[in-house]
Amino acid sequence: MPQPDFDLYLISDRTLTEGRDLCAVIHQALDGGVRAVQLREKDLSGKALFELAEKIAVLCGRYHAQLFINDRVDVALAVDAAGVQLGKTSLPIGTARALLGREKLIGFSSHGVDEALAAQRDGADFVLFGPVYFTPSKAPYGAPQGVAALKEIVEKVALPVYAIGGINAARLRETMTTGVRGVALISAIIGAEIPTAAARMILTKLGR
Repeated sequence: MPQPDFDLYLISDRTLTEGRDLCAVIHQALDGGVRAVQLREKDLSGKALFELAEKIAVLCGRYHAQLFINDRVDVALAVDAAGVQLGKTSLPIGTARALLGREKLIGFSSHGVDEALAAQRDGADFVLFGPVYFTPSKAPYGAPQGVAALKEIVEKVALPVYAIGGINAARLRETMTTGVRGVALISAIIGAEIPTAAARMILTKLGR
């Protein structure tokens, strides 16, 4: 089975691009070294999401980067993405695995130890945990949980853990001291004036 081999997991949000085309922003991020992208545009119709995913899949292919589709297993299969990102309201992990096969990766977005451990038992390949710090995009999912909770997840879950929620260049050192596999970012790159430079800076701070 494949394993996640990235430290920086870029998550899309076209509302943060300051009017720029999302594909152009992701292209710049890939040029800056990003090698894993999650397409997360929940408000799009199935057709619109598929058409956008097709374009981003081509970009990721040029850079040998992995593309993940949030929630939509059908779209992931249609564009031959590297995998999917699921949550507690998504298809069960076991069902997604039966559809995707063993060669695709399944990430699970968790907000506590119990959820992360359940995802591990059900066959996820990696977990996101957060929000670690406050961020508007993750406010609906609860209050910031902090690095102590993140460290507990890392210690109790055998899967690779990625921190998410309010993480930026200034917070990377504190975040990485918990032993996480890497970080998932949205606004720090998607909303950056120069996404290429932002990605390079973050990867440098991650030691990549």
